[in-house]
Amino acid sequence: MSGRVVCFGELLLRLGAPGRQRLLQSPLLEAHVGGAEANVAVSLARLGHEAAMVSVVPDNPLGEAACGELRRHGVDTRAVSTAPGRMGLYFLETGAIQRPSRVLYDRAGSAFAIAGTRPYDWPALLAGAAWLHLSGVTPALGERGAEAAIVAARAARDAGVRVCFDGNFRSSLWRESNCEPAPILYTLMSLADLAFADHRDIAVVLGTKAAGFADAEDTAAAARLAFETFPNLQRLACTHREQRDVDHHRLSASLFHRDGSVLRATPRDLSGIVDRIGAGDAFAAGLLHALLSGMSDEHGLAFALAAASLKHSVPGDFNLVDLQDVNDLIAGGGFHVRR
Repeated sequence: MSGRVVCFGELLLRLGAPGRQRLLQSPLLEAHVGGAEANVAVSLARLGHEAAMVSVVPDNPLGEAACGELRRHGVDTRAVSTAPGRMGLYFLETGAIQRPSRVLYDRAGSAFAIAGTRPYDWPALLAGAAWLHLSGVTPALGERGAEAAIVAARAARDAGVRVCFDGNFRSSLWRESNCEPAPILYTLMSLADLAFADHRDIAVVLGTKAAGFADAEDTAAAARLAFETFPNLQRLACTHREQRDVDHHRLSASLFHRDGSVLRATPRDLSGIVDRIGAGDAFAAGLLHALLSGMSDEHGLAFALAAASLKHSVPGDFNLVDLQDVNDLIAGGGFHVRR
């Protein structure tokens, strides 16, 4: 369980319509703290690891509350600085039956987005770290976010810290950023030891070279192309989701290794989904836990998929389960009340 993980990205406030209502169907919104990298940090802390968040929040009660929520779950927030500006927001409308969920971002000009590289002393922040985790959400916020993410990843490689990169492609954010995603994401993936990306992410990064990858069955071919292109990349993982409707999904996962080996986890059927937001981050944290704990790749992939599956049962962005919860699910302990 050794090894500190540093997570770099924006802390967000999620404002969601209650239950299955449309946005502002009633004058109520439920608030949760979230953000892709923060979700990973919370999951890792709850699984017993030392996880630190690096970010910038506004110097106001919203920023203070977001940091407090991370600390409540065991995340080190000493590297979260404050600055003038606003809190990044997103609005969630949870779908039902045949109506899909919708996300509306309101992040332009946030304290984090405008901070750039200035607040971060990466040699000090990465001291003693085993991994740096970051995602494609940060560069999608604009030129300053892109520069900050690349500088962080390069500093990690220079310091001998392994880089974990989650593609997390958000088309609506990239459209507003006025940046071309492919060259930025290409640079970040070239610096990664571990990447979370499927055939769609790889197609964005590699452009026409991967344009023919049309479905999940093509992910293995896309992974081979990624390994050929990025010599630092050692593992690539992704989930596969089949959806009957909003509440009934079948979730599986694959892990690809540079040596050509491919592992696929036994799919899990998910019914009566409570909240799927953050499931990919729960998967990423589960696999990082496996690597930090010395699990085999096969066991680690099963653990990561189980962690992601459990996230669907927890409201909010954070996966508020612990190591025993995940191990119980893997062991098939049943659904009787724990007393």
